Amino acid sequence: MSGRSILTMVSAICYHHGKSGGYLRDIGSIMIEDKLIVPTTCWECTTHCGALATVEDGRVTKFMPNPDHPGSLGAFCVKGMRGLPELTYHPDRILHPMRRSGERGGGTWEQLSWDDALDEITEKLLAVRDKYGPLALCGAVSSAHFSRGVSLALLMRAFGSPNWMMNQDLCGGCRSLSDKITGLTISNGEDIDNTNCALVVGRNPIASDPSQWLALKRAQRKGAKIVVIDPARTRVARLADLWLQPKPGTDAAIGLGMIRWLIAHDRHDSEFVGKWCHGFEALKDRAERYTPEYVAELTGITERDFVCAAQFYADGPSCFVSGHGIDAFSAGVQTYRAFHSLVAISGNIDRVGGNRRVKRPTSFTNYIEVLHKPEFRLPLEVEQQTIGADRFPLWAGPEGFQTACNNPGVIDAVLSGHPYPVRAMYVTGVNIVVTYPDTQKTVAALKSLDFLAVGTHMMNPTAALADIVLPKTTGLEEEEVSLEATGPCLSAMRPAHPPLGEARNDFDIALGIVQRLEAHGITDARRYHPWESKREFNEFLLGDGPISMQQLLETGYATFPYELGDFDRVGFKTNTGKIELHSEKLAELGLDPLPDYIPPHMDQTLEVTRQEYPLTLLTGAREKTYHHSRFRDQVWARKVSNDPWLQMNPETAEKYGLLENDWVVVETIDHNGQCRLRVRVTEDVLPDVLRTGMGWWYPEAAGPEFGSLDININAAIAYDGLCDPVTGSVDTRGIRCRLTKTNIATAAE
Repeated sequence: MSGRSILTMVSAICYHHGKSGGYLRDIGSIMIEDKLIVPTTCWECTTHCGALATVEDGRVTKFMPNPDHPGSLGAFCVKGMRGLPELTYHPDRILHPMRRSGERGGGTWEQLSWDDALDEITEKLLAVRDKYGPLALCGAVSSAHFSRGVSLALLMRAFGSPNWMMNQDLCGGCRSLSDKITGLTISNGEDIDNTNCALVVGRNPIASDPSQWLALKRAQRKGAKIVVIDPARTRVARLADLWLQPKPGTDAAIGLGMIRWLIAHDRHDSEFVGKWCHGFEALKDRAERYTPEYVAELTGITERDFVCAAQFYADGPSCFVSGHGIDAFSAGVQTYRAFHSLVAISGNIDRVGGNRRVKRPTSFTNYIEVLHKPEFRLPLEVEQQTIGADRFPLWAGPEGFQTACNNPGVIDAVLSGHPYPVRAMYVTGVNIVVTYPDTQKTVAALKSLDFLAVGTHMMNPTAALADIVLPKTTGLEEEEVSLEATGPCLSAMRPAHPPLGEARNDFDIALGIVQRLEAHGITDARRYHPWESKREFNEFLLGDGPISMQQLLETGYATFPYELGDFDRVGFKTNTGKIELHSEKLAELGLDPLPDYIPPHMDQTLEVTRQEYPLTLLTGAREKTYHHSRFRDQVWARKVSNDPWLQMNPETAEKYGLLENDWVVVETIDHNGQCRLRVRVTEDVLPDVLRTGMGWWYPEAAGPEFGSLDININAAIAYDGLCDPVTGSVDTRGIRCRLTKTNIATAAE
């Protein structure tokens, strides 16, 4: 019996929630043999798979997929199934506020009450503000696609600071900015189930998006062609009908070449282009030189394979499925714009089997839109001082897509005082010591702060450097509402039981601090955080539209009508009101208004440097067991992958005299850090190309770094080198490097 058919058999029995909209005992839930089945959503990542939580004696004993969720359709991954419950009930989970009782990073703590913790945080942040000004305060969070991002940004604004950081300069930022610049708004709108061709670029969904992975397999069984562009032979590359293995960082040449091929063979949608695209002739001229021969020369793929890929895509409808593999490059936006332009000229926008545009129910407000509402904005002259707004105005500051800071600029400001001092930070829901490049620099910055507060579930390398640590709720204890383009639907995460210990959600933490700002006479603070509970905030997001909170809680989701191709009514949010193949906004900023191929940094280095650093490093490879730095302290995950690995071709291994499981030291160009990794020999990567993941630390190693200065690849990567001129994203992939063998086994030893 399906989740929905079960859940709709019964009506709500009782309805109980506290001030924060916390524990919803039986709305849409049923009892089966003393087991409570709660419909919810897994919020471990932005995929947001529908879930059913089985609760026995107040504890979640199973966390499984909801087969009726219209977005995920029963897809689920082990990170949700095992990672989230085991995080919730982990014996080392932090359940009470703590204050350091010795030197910073010394590992000695004392428990304190929430009132004392929030009082102290408020007073310390105000002391820094009074001494240096509000710009000296900064927040850090994982992304703006969860409510914690909104809560953090608004909390900083309540203090008068526009400064907050998020990880999307490393994960999805180039994709988001390209999507916005062109006006497509197609992120996560892939209609894979109905496509004739799925063009998968830089994505391995079996490790990062189970719903996409299952959709690709379903589509292939129905006859769709799967074309994968990736330097590594991933699981989806093994599935593919055609796998293109280009040299790292050359993907844009393929996108531009496919544009040229479609135009030259009259396979583009001339009617759609004529009505809805701006700058087609200029794009045509730009793409003209990307012949199959030239593409093959630049990328290393064969002309035959390139033409075959173009033909498959032309036989649409086709959809573009993209991942972080073409993000986090200094040319990331240009690469994405090449493929987004391909989607546009082929007419695969808002058509069955193509890429759907993101739409929403009437009156619904998403998290990012909240940050742009006039009533929650700081004065323009303040927002213009956001760190990075002068260099990356489409990313940071008042015109920024998400208004966040340039992250390496913040780290520099902490250490140098330029453009102004940053002396206090509040970090929540992100382990920045491990996830930011240049680990040594991040650690040094955090150690130098006047004050650092961290919200977390577990003690990790970032929390270990804090002055105060706050216990956060997990996805089994919180309430969230979000828009899912894949549905299309709204999804709700609802608590399966009350928070363990004294854990609180980010909204309540921010509310508590704002209330204390009011008590200090800062009456304007409340303007930036006017809601009295998380439930009230969620109802604000829903507005007065057709979907109520009650509906969402019944099944964990609610669908809404979706009209394809309503361009006359909806339009495109660009200067021209059309899809901008030639970006007027970029032209205004003095940036290249057309997509183009930019040779990767590794190909621009001097020959003598190439000889010194002869290898190419790819980072960011996803694993099924880990979500970035999360779950490194879970036994089941470590059994699957216990050490940080480095893939290399057998030819490369032989050249360096390396065997499977040997340990090597990796050093990258333009950086004095290094990292130790364990060799995996495989044909899945090209000769002289190395591939690894990120986010490694050993909970069993000595604190406060827990091995992150040793076995985390970010310790070997700079955060202030060549960067994307739109997002500020630095090269964390396609980096020249070298390696040497080491006899040291593990950092934990």
